[in-house]
Amino acid sequence: MLKAVILDDEVKGSKLLSQKLEFFEDELQVVGIFNQPAKALSSIVELKPDVLFLDVEMPGINGFQFLERLGSFDFEVIFTTAYDSYTLEALRLSAVDYLLKPVDEEELKTAIIRLRKRVVEKSNYKSLKKEKINSNRLALTTAEGVYIVDKTQIIRVEAMSNYSVFILSDSKKIVVSKTLKDFENILDDEFFTRISRSMIINLTYVVKYRKGDGGTLELSDGSEVEVSIQRKEALLQKLF
Repeated sequence: MLKAVILDDEVKGSKLLSQKLEFFEDELQVVGIFNQPAKALSSIVELKPDVLFLDVEMPGINGFQFLERLGSFDFEVIFTTAYDSYTLEALRLSAVDYLLKPVDEEELKTAIIRLRKRVVEKSNYKSLKKEKINSNRLALTTAEGVYIVDKTQIIRVEAMSNYSVFILSDSKKIVVSKTLKDFENILDDEFFTRISRSMIINLTYVVKYRKGDGGTLELSDGSEVEVSIQRKEALLQKLF
C-alpha cells in the first residue's frame, strides 16, 4: 500500500483531491493532509510517505521552496497547481507528474500509474544495491568476535591446519576456525582463485608471475607464493 500526503494551502482543493484519490484506495492511502507548509515540514518525515501531492503557489513559501527547506527526502512528488508555468522546474526535480487544477481524473490515473512504476523501480534498485553491498562483504567469525570484511581488502587466504588466515591490505591478519575449502566457494568469482592446496589469492593484488613448474606469484604486499602445477593453467587463464 502506497502512502500519500497532500499539501495545499486551500482546504477545498486538498479535500477535493483526497476524494478523487479514494478511487485508488486499494493501492494508495492518504496518511496526511496539510494546509500549512510549516506544519507539513515538521510532520512529513515521521509519516514516511511514498508520494507528496504538492501545491506550487502557497502564501509565504511555494512548493519548490518547501522542498528546499525540507532538504533530502525519499518520497516522490506530484505537483498540483492552477498554473502551467512551472513545468520545467518540476522536470528539473524529476517529479512524477505535474497536474493542473482542477485535477482531471484521467490525468490523475496516469500519474498514479507513473508513480507505481517509479516506486517499483526504486525498490528494485535498492534491492540490487543492497545485494551488491552484501555480496562484497564477508563475515569472519573468530574467537574475539565477528569481523565484517570487504572482499576487496583480502590479499590472500592461507591454510593453517584446520584454520584459515586472512591477510588484508592493511596488513591485518584474521584467523578463522574454518578450512580453506569452506571459503573456496564463497570466494569463487573473477577476482579470487585457489593456486594451491594451501592458498587462495585475490588476483587484483598480483604484481608479477614468474615462470616455473607451477610458477610463483609476487603480490603487492611483497610476498611471493607458489602455484601448484595442477592449478597453473586455470590461474594463467584468469590472469591473462
